[in-house]
Amino acid sequence: MKRTSRLVILLTVFALMLAGCGGGSGEQGSSSGEDKGKQTVLRFATWDTGEKLKVQENIARAFEKSHQGVKVQIEPYADGFDQKLAASFGASNPPDVMLMWDFPTYHSNLEPLDAFTEKDASLKLDDIYDGLFNYVKVDGKTYGMPAGFTTRAMYYNKKVFDAMGVPYPKDGWTWDDFKDIATKLTDKSKKQYGFGVRAENDPYDLQGFIWSNGGSFISEDGKTIEGIMNGPDTVAAVQMFGNMVKDGYGVLVGGKTQLGGNDIFKAGKIGMWESGVWPLDGFKEAKVDFGTVEMPAFPGKPVKGVISVSAVSIAKQSKQKDLAWEFVKFFISEEAVKMKSDADLPIRKSVVQEMKLDTSELYAPFYRMLERSDNTPAFLLNSNWNQMNRHLSTAVDSVMLGEDAQKALDTAVKEAKKFIEKK
Repeated sequence: MKRTSRLVILLTVFALMLAGCGGGSGEQGSSSGEDKGKQTVLRFATWDTGEKLKVQENIARAFEKSHQGVKVQIEPYADGFDQKLAASFGASNPPDVMLMWDFPTYHSNLEPLDAFTEKDASLKLDDIYDGLFNYVKVDGKTYGMPAGFTTRAMYYNKKVFDAMGVPYPKDGWTWDDFKDIATKLTDKSKKQYGFGVRAENDPYDLQGFIWSNGGSFISEDGKTIEGIMNGPDTVAAVQMFGNMVKDGYGVLVGGKTQLGGNDIFKAGKIGMWESGVWPLDGFKEAKVDFGTVEMPAFPGKPVKGVISVSAVSIAKQSKQKDLAWEFVKFFISEEAVKMKSDADLPIRKSVVQEMKLDTSELYAPFYRMLERSDNTPAFLLNSNWNQMNRHLSTAVDSVMLGEDAQKALDTAVKEAKKFIEKK
């Protein structure tokens, strides 16, 4: 999912509006619904590339077969997704439908979907995992339909475990178990470590660990960070990762000078690596003998998880919202979900059960972590979170480099409090 700065996006939109950009087609092509040989054109913007883009093209072609006279024009914005989408809204020429994750930034430009869902029983919303809907709402209104997701699980390299004579981790383990295992897997003479610690972190991904220890980055009402972002439970969870490096059973990965964790895991130089489902197919292709397991628990506390959700939304400025809704429905239908199953974790229980993913050794932990993911992420709780997050990110990364977590998070709170008031 994309997580660029809201400030940059909003400034882009504002600048375009000031420049009087209105209705120009730019690189987007013609406006929605233009008659091209008696075809109705529906524009769909995506951040995906490669194989995932091919899947979406196949979904578009399947939709066209059941909607004669409709052409789905896919617009692959790739890494420039946020900038191009913001520019299209600023120029009053957005795509009709788009992938979406950052609802606090874009929701004012999106069509609320509740009126559509309330009158459309064919959606079978009870077949979609409930927890995913927490991530597509702002102020109680639904601005997107979940289309794909991942939770986070712990990957373990069986070859490394076997070579060191260490039993594989099992669900229900604790962070004390993790430390014991990681220590046994570490052999510095071979430059082999128990775990890879990210040198550069997105605090979003750390929230599951923070919640698992009873902490948070912000209050549930989105109004307070003092004593929460730098509270004892949050500090302890962040410090734990810094200590992994200090104590020598974790090694920094990524950043400007190190290889990424996925590559180091493939090379067998770290025994464990936590991530979403994204690298799983790559590990298979590299013929890594690996397993997955739920995240460890803090003593006496339930394991919590965080979800990365991709959704499909409709532009408020679209002139063909009914057709756009038909495409959204198809994009999350059982047929389309099955087509996307190699690219995303399926959102529909029926598809998961049919594919037996909920009992799969590799995929089941991601679905068990989904059951544990009922907290609301910080970016959905305060419209200025991106500004606060910049200071939090700097603090977290400094802890990985050896700074004291309490000191670093106190500094983050001091700087981030400037943005706590909603505007």
